[in-house]
Amino acid sequence: MKYLFLKKKPRDECGVFGVYNNPNASELTALGLHALQHRGQDSAGIVSYEKSNFFAHRGIGQVSEVFSDANILRSLKGNFSIGHNRYGTTGESALKNVQPLFSELNTGGVAIAHNGNLTNTNFLKEKLIEQGSIFHSTSDTEVILHLMSTRKGNLIDKLIYSLNSISGAYSLLLLTGDSLIAVRDPFGIRPLILGKLGDSYILSSESCGLDIIGADVVRDIEPGEILMIKNNTIESIKPFKNTTLRPCLFEYIYFSRPDSVLEGRNVYDVRKKIGNQLAIENNLDKKIIDVVIPIPDSGNASALGYAEKLRKPFEFGIIRNHYTGRTFIQSTSKIRNLAVKLKHNPNLSSLKNKNVALIDDSIVRGTTSIKIVEMLRNAGVKKIHMRIASPPVKFPCFYGIDTPTREELLASRFTLKEIEKMVGVDSLKFISLDGVYKALGYKKGRDKKNPKFTDHYFSGDYPVKLVDFNSGKKPTQLALLIETK
Repeated sequence: MKYLFLKKKPRDECGVFGVYNNPNASELTALGLHALQHRGQDSAGIVSYEKSNFFAHRGIGQVSEVFSDANILRSLKGNFSIGHNRYGTTGESALKNVQPLFSELNTGGVAIAHNGNLTNTNFLKEKLIEQGSIFHSTSDTEVILHLMSTRKGNLIDKLIYSLNSISGAYSLLLLTGDSLIAVRDPFGIRPLILGKLGDSYILSSESCGLDIIGADVVRDIEPGEILMIKNNTIESIKPFKNTTLRPCLFEYIYFSRPDSVLEGRNVYDVRKKIGNQLAIENNLDKKIIDVVIPIPDSGNASALGYAEKLRKPFEFGIIRNHYTGRTFIQSTSKIRNLAVKLKHNPNLSSLKNKNVALIDDSIVRGTTSIKIVEMLRNAGVKKIHMRIASPPVKFPCFYGIDTPTREELLASRFTLKEIEKMVGVDSLKFISLDGVYKALGYKKGRDKKNPKFTDHYFSGDYPVKLVDFNSGKKPTQLALLIETK
């Protein structure tokens, strides 16, 4: 049997951050984006506003690279700003695809930053082009601005019209000359949080963005809510008749930072409880393992919960090097093949002649797992029992996560035993989807008729229609902008 192994993990495409009414708005936004760096590492941008003028800086690279010159932040004047981190999904990290995106409407200038992905972009784009719209990027966010430009009325009227036209997952920030606006899709698939810092309001994809600047969490933006901050007051607008909170389950399993709190749940605590449940489902493991080790860093919390439940020792049997540059790692195919060795090294004293439980958050395409198992074998490990803190990933994402096609997902093509063999472990087990729900507090597991999370990766249940995909058009994972140096 011939196997094809590609990149390891799905990647979240975006992080957004906004500041209202603070003299250091751009500096705070840069700090917030730094805390959200895990949500996007290919590019970053900030747009600010002062005295009828918008100021913008966008660039390719991480936040510390794009805003390395203090003069750049000084040039982003004003008490209001929004920022964006982006992951590229097609290999094109052109500046035109860096957010925030800016447009001049008949109501005035507006900047927009978007975390998520629209599922009817191509359908809408064709209609807009027929009406005379000219697109400057491969951006689903640009579709939102074009829809707004075709509608009469004030900015909120335009925004509501565009929201009623689009489908998909979106957490949006919009900056105008007199307001900062947050929007979340009717299912609340991507996170978005409101915070307070003195007299300033803060908006962030995750609470860790608030923590870094000392802001307090006020609340999560509700599904289907438009929250407008204007004249130092907050107005909540509910344009949708039907909304149901179904946040992305993978935010808790992998994407969000462990110290973030989403919808009242600490991500680290959830991952530990998932580890507990993984141990409950594999209780006999206590008879066959000597030590529990995580694949760092994503497997750490679940491995700790698993070890605690089985009362087995937890060790850092694999040490991660956090200073391997992404550009260096990805520069050539030869170097890419060495990426695991550059990032991970075995801690021999914890491994030799041991039967280990190897814990990771997921197996998507298998590359890293195979290399790490080979590394552990060479380090003298006796047996490797791999335990995964998520169910098998069988379905791709169209809601703002860069995942492979279904044909590339191991669990959609191969049986558990086949994956076990190709990864090279002595045994392989995944937590059940019911088990993940139990870890999140739902004692009966997943309610098939009314699931509480967007869990399509595992279930194939897509809450928002995949218009472009179902029409036979090529689905796109876009995230976006329009600018040249």
